[in-house]
Amino acid sequence: MLTHPLPDLAAWTAWFSDAPIPVLAATAEELELLERVEAMRGDVDAHQLVEPVRHDPLMSLRLLATVAQLRRQRGSGDSGGPETVTAALVMMGIGPFFGAFSGLPQVEVQLASQPEALAGLQRVIRRAHRAANFSVAFAVHRMDGDAEVLQLVALLHDFAEMLLWCHAPALALEIARRQQADPSLRSELAQRQLLNIDLLTLQQALMHAWALPDLLVRIADDSQAAQPQVQNVVLAIRLARHTEDPLRGWQNPAVPDDLAAIAQLLNLSPGAAEALVHSIDG
Repeated sequence: MLTHPLPDLAAWTAWFSDAPIPVLAATAEELELLERVEAMRGDVDAHQLVEPVRHDPLMSLRLLATVAQLRRQRGSGDSGGPETVTAALVMMGIGPFFGAFSGLPQVEVQLASQPEALAGLQRVIRRAHRAANFSVAFAVHRMDGDAEVLQLVALLHDFAEMLLWCHAPALALEIARRQQADPSLRSELAQRQLLNIDLLTLQQALMHAWALPDLLVRIADDSQAAQPQVQNVVLAIRLARHTEDPLRGWQNPAVPDDLAAIAQLLNLSPGAAEALVHSIDG
């Protein structure tokens, strides 16, 4: 566990590049069950693994990083690897998958003594699922051929925050407390004040360090928000973030601006955009 901030982006990147990525206990249990089925019958295929992997953003990240490392070992060090969970599973193969992901570390075990941190992580994961749902629905409406990629990018958009909750829970809790004490304090500024870096910059550095596919890295770069695919993900994340508060929810004053931007992206009227996002979230 990290209890003190590291000095700069290079130090954070090096530390997280080597840190094990834990997964949700439910994911580990389901994969262990499928591993036993494979050992007994030998008939597990990639499609049976897709849902438990894709449902867990940490497991999805672990899979993509592992496949990228395997490509490096095989001499394919470029960033042109699989861009979806399904493609990564097919490329890796069933046997190697179970060989690489047996006995996975579990988030609930790692944070057993940190219930507040576990709750914080679970909140980020719930938000990620909602953002992924918005993102893929926006992409389908736009008839974007990379809809599954956009869903995955939204799911992983805040993976650095997830890893911070897992590996530096005291620091993650302090950021949350500062923002709770000062609602006007933006996430990026709070992170820089305490961590010496902001998490989106760290996230981009980790994606490059792990040689994740270029398309994933590009779409995950919020600074390129003028591009429709990036905007697709950014608006999905923004809407999920602004409506996650159980008290204010859809009454958040930022939501009308989100809906106006979504309507423009999808070429819909504001009313139609609002009806669409409510149907997605329903």
